[in-house]
Parts: sequence; structure tokens; C-alpha cells
Amino acid sequence: MKTPRLDIDALLDDRTTEIIVCCGSGGVGKTTTSAALALRAAERGRKVVVLTIDPARRLAQSMGIERLDNTPRPVSDVDSSAGGSLDAMMLDMKRTFDEVVESQASAEKARQILENPFYIALSSSFAGTQEYMAMEKLGQLHRQALEDGSHDLIVVDTPPSRSALDFLDAPERLSSFLDGRFIRLLLAPARGPAKLMTAGLSVVTHALTKVLGAQVLRDMQTFVAAFDTLFGGFRQRAEQTFALLQADGTAFVVVAAPEPDALREAAYFVDRLTDDEMPLAGLVVNRVSPSALTDLSAEEAIAAADRLRDSDSSSLAAGLLQLHADRVRIIERERHWRERFAASHPQVPTAVAAAMAADIHDLDGLRAIGASLAERP
Repeated sequence: MKTPRLDIDALLDDRTTEIIVCCGSGGVGKTTTSAALALRAAERGRKVVVLTIDPARRLAQSMGIERLDNTPRPVSDVDSSAGGSLDAMMLDMKRTFDEVVESQASAEKARQILENPFYIALSSSFAGTQEYMAMEKLGQLHRQALEDGSHDLIVVDTPPSRSALDFLDAPERLSSFLDGRFIRLLLAPARGPAKLMTAGLSVVTHALTKVLGAQVLRDMQTFVAAFDTLFGGFRQRAEQTFALLQADGTAFVVVAAPEPDALREAAYFVDRLTDDEMPLAGLVVNRVSPSALTDLSAEEAIAAADRLRDSDSSSLAAGLLQLHADRVRIIERERHWRERFAASHPQVPTAVAAAMAADIHDLDGLRAIGASLAERP
């Protein structure tokens, strides 16, 4: 079965493509792929910013930047002869949350929220906050690009995810939490007269006080009361970003390794993106073993190695033949797994990045990956 090819250069050169979202499970080279795509786009004339959410610092090291933070930083040594540029940044989850609060509230209201202990915990460690703020930062970057033309392409390296596309679910999850029954219960005393404090509510509040402690409960109630006026803005922004992800100018690239678990996850991602009507560009299979330079099969190599060992001719040659057989078998397994994915998803365009001989630690390594992705089979 002939798998349709994902034309990487056509994707990067298409000026109607404003956002590329790289998604996939952890450990498949998603961060490196994002950086390689961003660098190749910049050196082909695009004004690119790459946003990484992965807590690893590999992107900064590869791009020669001492530190990445919540502000786009220019990457030096990028070939700008085609008129492109490259900035890189790493999501600062709490700072992004603070920026949203500051933009939505008066100075006094923002101060009350930012100094609240419950808010500090929520903005730093609440499940889903990182993914929500990744989408918030994407929305900020896109609005800024429209206003000042600073960038014409945003490449997003999404948080590693075991199965679900958490960054798609996070806005609704956080919104549901802030709009949930428990939060409404905490707001009840502040929203109405004392008579609303029914016996049942008093019992619940007393129980919560025993479990959480009086100070923690007061911090939560103070936060929720202050934050309640901002909630509509948060939900609206989440809906706007979700719509942006569904727009024609966005392209999702699913990244996987040539391994059964990673390709199963990739299949799930593809199905989920399709169900959510997200624009899927295709699949990148990363770290694929290069083809063998000879047609000698694994079986033939093993047979030849056995003959050499039996004749005591050359242990070195026998060892080399065994290594060749092992490599051929790895190549065959990888091909089998990729063919299984293609059989179940025949319409998904695919690009392949060959495994590099060493870890990627500089721009030349990223260029090599970008060139490998763009190669025609």
C-alpha cells in the first residue's frame, strides 16, 4: 500500500498556514521535531516563533540560547538570506496565568487574586493548568502577530501526553472546575444574604473546614469570590483559542516513533483530531532506522556467520554479519509497524525522519532532521 507523502516544505512554505501544532506521546522526539520544523521554515523565509511546553531544556541547548522563558528570544546563526527569522520561547505557566488575570481585572482586583494562596497553588500546579496556559499563550502570540506582524508562523510543541489530547481538553476542564458545583457552593455565602446559609450548607461548610482547615477554606472562598467576575472572560478566551485550533490556518502534525506503543498512540491522536474537526496535516515518524546498504537478508547473514564460526575463519566477520542481521530485523519490524498504521489510516500523509547518529545539540543537527523530513522517498 502506497502511503501518501506529507510534503513538509509545501506545508512550511504555505503562507496561509499560520500555526503548526506538534502533538504526540512523550519520548518520541516531539520537541526536537518542533524545533527542526521551525528552523527549516525560518530558513525558507518565514518569520517563526516556536513555543515549547516540554519542561526539558533540550530546545534551548539545540538553539544556542542560554535560557528560554515566557518572552520570544531571537535565535542566532539562523540563515536569514531568504528573509526569515526564528524566535524561541518556553511556556511559563504561572506568568501566563498572571498575565491573563492582570488583563481581565482592575489593578486592585488583580492584586487580591495574585496574592491569594489558593490562586498561587492553582496557577502553579493544578492539573490541566499547564495545558490551558499553553493554549492561552498560543492565543496571545496569534493576536500579537496579527497586530504587529512580528511572526507569520507559530510552531507549538505540546505537553507530552500519555493518551488524551490534554491540551484540547484542558480549557473545558479548567472552566468546568471553576464553574462547578463545589465552586458555586463556596460562592454561596458571598452571593446572597445570610438566610441563604441553610442548615445543609452550614453542615457542608463545617465539614470542609474540618478537612481543609479554616484558613484554607477562607483562601478558597476569597479567591473564588474575586475570580468569579473574570470567569466569563476565561471561558470566552478558551472558546476563541479552540476555534483558532479548528481554523484553516492551523495544521496538526502527529509525531511518533517507529514503535508499536507510539504508533498506537499516534492512531488515537489522529482519530481524536478527526473527531474534533481539527485540521490534520499528517504524521511524522521520527528516528526511523536507515535502510541497509546491501540486499543481504537477516537469515542469509546469520547463516554466513554460523559457517564462519564453525570453520574458525573470522570471529570479527561473523560478529559483523550478526550485527547486520540484527539491524535488518529492526528495519523489518519498523516497516511492519508503519505498514500496520498505514493500513488502518490510509489517508494520513506521512513523513519520515531518519535516526541520527548522535543526540541533537545544535542547529546543524536540527537542520539535518528538517532535511530528512523533507526528503522524497
